Amino acid sequence: MTYIEKGSDEFKKTNIALFAGGFSTFAILYSTQPLLPYLSKEFHISPATSSLSLSAATIALAASILIVGSLSEAFGRKSIMTFSMFSASILAVLTAFVPNFHFLLMLRILQGFALSGLSAIAMAYLSEEIEQKSLGMAMGVFISGNSLGGMFGRIIIGVLTDIFNWRVALCSVGVLSLIASILFVIELPPSRHFQPRTLEIWKLFKSLLSHLKNPKLLSLFGIGFLLLGSFVSLYNYIGFQLIAPPYSLRQTLVSFIFILYLMGTFSSTWMGRMADKHGQKKMLLSALFIMFVGISITLSISLILKIVGVALLTFGFFGGHSIASSWVGHLATHDKAQASSLYLFFYYVGSSIGGTASGTFWTSYGWSGVVGIIMCFIILAFILLTRLSPNKAK
Repeated sequence: MTYIEKGSDEFKKTNIALFAGGFSTFAILYSTQPLLPYLSKEFHISPATSSLSLSAATIALAASILIVGSLSEAFGRKSIMTFSMFSASILAVLTAFVPNFHFLLMLRILQGFALSGLSAIAMAYLSEEIEQKSLGMAMGVFISGNSLGGMFGRIIIGVLTDIFNWRVALCSVGVLSLIASILFVIELPPSRHFQPRTLEIWKLFKSLLSHLKNPKLLSLFGIGFLLLGSFVSLYNYIGFQLIAPPYSLRQTLVSFIFILYLMGTFSSTWMGRMADKHGQKKMLLSALFIMFVGISITLSISLILKIVGVALLTFGFFGGHSIASSWVGHLATHDKAQASSLYLFFYYVGSSIGGTASGTFWTSYGWSGVVGIIMCFIILAFILLTRLSPNKAK
């Protein structure tokens, strides 16, 4: 059986389907992020506590990714991804009707579990079905769907919250995700290279441990943790700063900062293609450097310079994630879904820990505290990258 080649109809359909999947996943997962100031005010909770509406979903996603990734080795790819998308979309609609913050947290945890189906398996599906020389590009398209989903989801949330309220906004994202789910089912080709295995828990556990004993994979897992920890820390608290003096911007205007996700749509595809050509390490190093420069610029009091800094960090983040996630597929010699699941486990744990921990720095030290913790994350990622030898896709 041949692999899906760039330029073929199947390659286009695969990209459309997984773009829709990535769009839906990020739109749902980060739907409460622009609402943190509103949730803090309505439910009388602190900014750090309001961030739990995001962290609860990401930590549930991280925990369940390990289980779902292993189950997919026995039960297949497309069916689990399809169930994941539809159930997460329905739960997204239900979040609009919660009576209090505790119910919201409960539904967000369930959303995290539901979203794990697509998140754990999509990268493995691409690694199995796409020709190796085009994998970086295909992974970049998938991740660009993440960036657009995150962008439009947040903008829709911000605008509809200003016009109506946050409940109407959350319901709208759920309906949009249902439409994306239908497109996913129609367009995604069935797996050709997937070989189902008998579900043997002990063997799957041993396989999981073998990935954790691979120092190169461990370094990539750590980089994923630090990448998303930095990114979520930035976007969790930039809204709090921009709606406060001296900026005092309306929520609709603040929500449009997420249009900078377009930088990620371009960088994830472009840097993935450059990594296929020039090597993962060189391009990942460039991505981290861009992130560091970007977060440094946000210390400026100038609103324009601050937005430029956010744009640079966004560009570097999506490019870096595209490279690191595809590199995992190259380095894993077996059970690629498990290896991808482990990467995403650390990736989303980074979101949960980094996003909430940076809230304490925001409370104690303001924006400079948030910038400080992000700088530390990026420096640690540089250190982990030095442990990886240069590698090019073949």
